[in-house]
Amino acid sequence: MTNPDTITELETQLAHTTRQAEELSDVVADQAKRIELLERRVERLMERAASEEAAGTGGVVLGDQKPPHW
Repeated sequence: MTNPDTITELETQLAHTTRQAEELSDVVADQAKRIELLERRVERLMERAASEEAAGTGGVVLGDQKPPHW
């Protein structure tokens, strides 16, 4: 026969495992939202940089280039 203490211990472990899985699911969902937001921001920044480059108004000064006022 199965020991009642063993069943109780297994039920407790299952409850903890279930809770952890739910918490991890929430974390993954939150991270997915954040990643989506960051991807949209990066896309907008890339579009802005491309349009500035196409317009010749790029404001990025590379380390090996002197600023225009030099």
